[in-house]
Amino acid sequence: MTSSESNAADHVVELIVHDASQPPPPPPPSSSDDSRDNVDAQIAPLLSHTDRPKINIFTASYPRRKPRDEVTRLLESESSSPFTPCILWIWNGSRYSGLLCMALSSIVYFLMGVLSNLFSVQAIPLFETAFTRCTIILILSYLWLRRSEQPLFGTSNVRIILLLRALTGCISMLSFVYCFQRLPFSQAIVLNSTTPIMASVMARFFLREKLKIADIASLACSFFGVLFFFREMLATQEQVVKVAEVSNANAKPSHHIFEIIVGIFSSIIGGTSYCLIKAGAKASDQPLLTVFSFGILASPAMGLCTYIFEDFVLPRIESILLMLVLGVLAFFAEVLLARGLQLERMGKVANVQYMEAALTQFWGVALTLVSPALDHLIGILLIVVSVFCTMYIGPDKETE
Repeated sequence: MTSSESNAADHVVELIVHDASQPPPPPPPSSSDDSRDNVDAQIAPLLSHTDRPKINIFTASYPRRKPRDEVTRLLESESSSPFTPCILWIWNGSRYSGLLCMALSSIVYFLMGVLSNLFSVQAIPLFETAFTRCTIILILSYLWLRRSEQPLFGTSNVRIILLLRALTGCISMLSFVYCFQRLPFSQAIVLNSTTPIMASVMARFFLREKLKIADIASLACSFFGVLFFFREMLATQEQVVKVAEVSNANAKPSHHIFEIIVGIFSSIIGGTSYCLIKAGAKASDQPLLTVFSFGILASPAMGLCTYIFEDFVLPRIESILLMLVLGVLAFFAEVLLARGLQLERMGKVANVQYMEAALTQFWGVALTLVSPALDHLIGILLIVVSVFCTMYIGPDKETE
């Protein structure tokens, strides 16, 4: 008994709590690790970027396309129209979406001109018409942004772009209305037709976009098509001016130099506004913000000009309905324009705008049912070939 008790007393179990075991120390570097470190040290300077890219308000970082933006989500959730899949495909479902949106915008502008010519029953001053359209654009864009739960003024990094876009768009519209009132119709339209060319040139400087030879050729071809439309009118007007100067030698010659300068300025500012639309839509990934920002400034500006420079004309019921329809169409045209500029390079998408001029001339030829002039046919052919080549070439393979 004594020996067994002593053996039991000798076996004592002790519980000792240790700290978490530390990871074993790394093995000493071998020769292969040394050689790998030397290779990495030699490659590292080649991979480092010492020169940071220049950034301005036009070149904010953004994704070119989102798989599902807010407009797409809103259409999918709240629209049951059978045309919804087609609209979504045009908006964001194809690599041609930018060109298709710009083409639809030109078609909508063409339809606005047709409706205005067919159903216009009352002469409304230009500033009053512009005020009505800008107000409708402002209201519709506000409702759309509220419905999609988007911030009205965007984030802080795009507000300056939206402000400049609204300012340049408003100045361009004011100067164009001034030229349209002071210049002959043909000269005002030709000057306004230079806006896509100016936009492509401005995009070369502000957005650092490449202006390829094919883009220059397409823009030149379309612009010459517009010149063919008004060649006879411009020549006739020049003869009328010469006859008037000869018949009245004491009268001062009227060459509209100042108005032409204002028209060129309007075209340059309009091209800059296109670049700001593109930059704002890309930076915010929401083209409706550029439309809303323009309406905020343009609507009160047009109303002020209506009060100062023109006598207010009370429209009749037919004119009110027509102005409402044209305002709604102008809203969709502006949204499609902003979307097209957002998705596609300026040199390509600007040329598609000349579709409106070709469709207008073709409609005039079809409506009169008379033998069209050769100049008009040549102009239509030039624009159709130019736009078809742009659509056939399609967007660039590499994402801008």
